[in-house]
Amino acid sequence: MTFFSILFYLFIVIVFIQVVYYLSFLFSFSITKQEAKTKRNIPLSLIICAKNEAESLNNNLPLFLSQNHSEFQIVLVNDGSSDDTLEVMKSFEVNHKNIKIVDVKNIEAFWGNKKYALTLGIKASKYDFLVFSDADCHPSSNKWLTEISSEFSNEKSIVLGYGGYKKKKHSFLNKLIRFETVMTALQYFSYTNLGLPYMGVGRNMAYRKELFFNNSGFNSHMKINSGDDDLFINEVADKKNTAICTSQNSFTLSEPKTSLKDWLIQKRRHISTAKLYKKKHQMLLGVFYTSQLLFWLLGIVLLALGYEWELVILLIAFRFLVQLTTFGLSSKKLNEVDLLFLAPLLELFLISTQLIIFSANLISKPKHWK
Repeated sequence: MTFFSILFYLFIVIVFIQVVYYLSFLFSFSITKQEAKTKRNIPLSLIICAKNEAESLNNNLPLFLSQNHSEFQIVLVNDGSSDDTLEVMKSFEVNHKNIKIVDVKNIEAFWGNKKYALTLGIKASKYDFLVFSDADCHPSSNKWLTEISSEFSNEKSIVLGYGGYKKKKHSFLNKLIRFETVMTALQYFSYTNLGLPYMGVGRNMAYRKELFFNNSGFNSHMKINSGDDDLFINEVADKKNTAICTSQNSFTLSEPKTSLKDWLIQKRRHISTAKLYKKKHQMLLGVFYTSQLLFWLLGIVLLALGYEWELVILLIAFRFLVQLTTFGLSSKKLNEVDLLFLAPLLELFLISTQLIIFSANLISKPKHWK
């Protein structure tokens, strides 16, 4: 057996792994319909932690305050900001009785650690059902809180939502950011559907306060600056207690980064926590990423060499057909269909940037959440 034939057979195996992964894992979310739930007007505490977000709070707090939900409070946590964040919070507090401010002072032991600030916010919250978002986000509708809370039940104590990014015209970086966000959501929604919840995003998630304190909060990973959302969910979520909410009224939208450098710094923080996931999640996610990388590397090499190129093209086309079908159905549910035809190119760029990020994180660790 020649070296080229070994590469070819390895490529067949990689394509098989990718197709099985898409059809076994990711396709489950693509074809699952959001069930209509009885709207439950349970009291909610919305917790927003902000660090140097004065402008964002001015823009987005009115949309949070305009939620059509019978009873909710907003806990605004000022995490040692050096701008006018606290002053903006106080200006809203004057006119809204349902706002509570928690002013967190920087202390050496927890400097730059969002988990410490969030913990104080959770302790100060009034209600048992907690919803989380960020200062640079806004809800997609005034039904957001009601949609999220409708997924709570006697059994379900965690609700994972979709936190998308605003669309910017004529920006490839914006499409790349949104593509990565859809792929991440596709995975954590699909895994949850299959009884393997492993993460959520702090821009749009909810859980019971009781669950937080019964788990000793963020205690097991408090020293790690990132992971207030994904590490906590990875630790406490299981197939019985976790629900997803994917109605378009339940989305949040954030301002995307406008420079590649800023986005890479943000993704470095996010990716740095993956090594602390449960082993089964690390293995499944690792197999997917590795097979993605090898699919592109081996496919390009075999086409460049011209070895069995007709079969290689057929295998590539088959894999893309499965991927685009899955991604297309999912992007329609998440209102991101404009990304569909660019998906292969975006995937190539995303894999390349992830490889850069993994390498950078091996050299040095991200230090702060902001």
